Amino acid sequence: MPLSRRDFLRLAGLVAASTTLAACQRPEFSARVYDWAAGGTPPITDWPASAPRHFAALNRLTFGPRVEERRRVAEIGWQAWVEEQLTPEAIDDTAADLRLRRFPTLTMRATELADWSDKLFDDIDKASVPNELRQATLIRQVYSRRQLYELMAEFWTDHFNISVDKGDGYFLKTVDDRDVIRPHALGKFRDLLWASAHSPAMLVYLDNQANVKSHPNENYARELMELHTLGVNGGYGQQDVMELARCLTGWTVKEHGWRGEFTFDPEQHDDGVKTVLGMTIQPDGQREAEHAIEALAAHPNTALFIATKLARRFLGAAPAELIDRVAQTFLHTDGDIRSVLRVLLLDGLAAEPPQPVFKRPAHFIVSALRQLNAYTDSGLALHDYLARLGQTYFSWPTPDGSPDRAEAWQGNLLPRWQFALMLAQGEINGTRLSLAELLAASGARTRERIADQLAVLLLGAPLPTMTRADLLNSLQDAGADKESLPSILTAGLIASPPFQWR
Repeated sequence: MPLSRRDFLRLAGLVAASTTLAACQRPEFSARVYDWAAGGTPPITDWPASAPRHFAALNRLTFGPRVEERRRVAEIGWQAWVEEQLTPEAIDDTAADLRLRRFPTLTMRATELADWSDKLFDDIDKASVPNELRQATLIRQVYSRRQLYELMAEFWTDHFNISVDKGDGYFLKTVDDRDVIRPHALGKFRDLLWASAHSPAMLVYLDNQANVKSHPNENYARELMELHTLGVNGGYGQQDVMELARCLTGWTVKEHGWRGEFTFDPEQHDDGVKTVLGMTIQPDGQREAEHAIEALAAHPNTALFIATKLARRFLGAAPAELIDRVAQTFLHTDGDIRSVLRVLLLDGLAAEPPQPVFKRPAHFIVSALRQLNAYTDSGLALHDYLARLGQTYFSWPTPDGSPDRAEAWQGNLLPRWQFALMLAQGEINGTRLSLAELLAASGARTRERIADQLAVLLLGAPLPTMTRADLLNSLQDAGADKESLPSILTAGLIASPPFQWR
C-alpha cells in the first residue's frame, strides 16, 4: 500500500508516544535473524531477549545493537562485553574485512593515490578516492563486530577533523585514516597526537605547509591547542599560539617525488628560542615542535578536555566527579585510551541511565541498517541520504568536526522520514531488507505480535499497549493490509523519536 506523506507523519507522531520505553518491562522475545556473512548464505540464529537497560547501553556503544550483540551481553554480562570490545584485535572481523577488498585505494601510499587520481581524472573525477573511503567507513560501521573501536575511530575523526574538500586532502585523508586515526584509536593519546601532527593531511588542511619563518601561519598551532589538546579555555594565550607556530615553521609536505609525504624543511624554520606555556624551547629544528606536542599531550587541561568530550559523546553528560576520575586516569596512564574508556563506560553507564543523545545522521542511518540486518553495498545512494541529512563523511568544513549536540541536527527531520520510508519499502539502490523472513522466523503472525516484534527489534521493548492499539487502528483506517503492515510499521518506528534518540 503506498503511504501518503500525511499518513506517514501521523504514524510517526503516534509512535512518538512511546518515548518512555526505557521504563518498560523486560520483553520476552525470540526471533531468528540474518547475519549477512560475506560471500555466503546468511545463517539464522536464535535471538534471546535482552533487558531494556542493556539495550540502552548497547545503543551507546554500537552503531545500533545487532541481535548477536544483545545475545552476547545476555550470555557473558555487560562488563565482560565491554572488556571484549576494548580488545578489538582479539575479535574476528573477517566478514567486514572481506567487504573492503573492492576498495583498492585504501592501501595505497600518498604518492600512489596522487598518481592514480591524476591518471583517472578525466574519466572518474578525483572524488573517487574519498568516495572509496566513505564507502569503506560505512561498511565498517555497519558490519564490523569491533563496534567500540569503530565508534572511537569516528570520535577521533571528529576530534582531528580534516575535510577532503580542501586542497590535497581528497587523497591525503585516506592515508590519515589508515595511518593516524585507526592504528591509535584505542592506544595512547600521545601517540595519536604525534601521528596527527606529522600527518600531511592535517598540515595541508590547517595550512602548516605554508608556515615559514618569514610569514608564520598560526592556523595549525591554534587548533592544536584549542581543539586537539587544551581546549578553548585551557590556559593558553595568543603569545603561546604565536610561539608554537614558530616551532612548527618548516613542517611541510612534499610536492614532488614522494608527493604527499611529511618533510621538515630546515631552511624555512625559525631557529630562535621560543617559550610555549612557560616552557623555554631551545633551537632544535624539528624536535622543537615535538617537545611542545609531548608537553601538550601530558597537560592536565588536555586530560580534562578529552574526558569531557568523551563523556558528552558516550553519556550525553556526566557528573563532575566522574569526569575528574576519567581525567585522572588519563594522567596516571599516560593517556591510555582503553583505560580511560574503562572508567568512563563501566562506571558511567552502571551508575544511572545515560542522558538521551540525539542520533547524528550517520548513526541514524547505520543503526537502522544494523538493527534490521539489512544488506548494503554502501553505494552512493546511501551517501546521498547522508548528504541530505548534512553529514557527508570527511566533508565537515570547519576544524571542530561534526557536532555531537542535538540542536545541530534536529532542524532537518524530513530527510530522515524519507529515508525511513524508502528503506522499509526497499527502494534504496544497493540496500535490501528481509522483513518477511525475519517476522516468519520470529513466529509473529498477528498484527499485535508483528508490532511488538518490530518494536523490540528497533526500540528495545514493545510499544505501550494503548500506543500500539492507536497505531494499528490508524493504519487500518488508512487502508493498510497485512502485506504492507510490516514495512509501514518499520518506517514509522525508524522515524519515531524513540529510535532517533539513543
